[in-house]
Amino acid sequence: MESKQVSAAQVQQAMAEDFKQLSEEVAQAMNAARDGRIIADTEELVRQADAVFRERLYAKAIRLLQDQQEAFSPSAGRAAEQGSSARDASDGERASERA
Repeated sequence: MESKQVSAAQVQQAMAEDFKQLSEEVAQAMNAARDGRIIADTEELVRQADAVFRERLYAKAIRLLQDQQEAFSPSAGRAAEQGSSARDASDGERASERA
C-alpha cells in the first residue's frame, strides 16, 4: 500500500533552494550590521526573511501532501481483479439489445 504521508526528506528536498536563499539573506544581514548594533540592524531583516521562508515551507508541505493523497488510490490494486472493459461483452441483458 502506498503511503499518504510526507517524509522529512521530501520536504527538505523541496525546500533546498529556499533554505539556501534564506541562509544567504541572513548572512547578508549579519555582514551588513554595524559594530555594536548587530541585533538592532539584523533582527527585522532576519525576521522578514524567516517569515517568507516559513510561508513557502508551509505551502510546499501542503502541496506535497496533496500530491501524495491524490496519487494514493485504494482501488488501484483491485483494477486487475475486476477485469477490463473488453471482458464486459454484451450478454443481451440491456433493453436495447433484447428487441
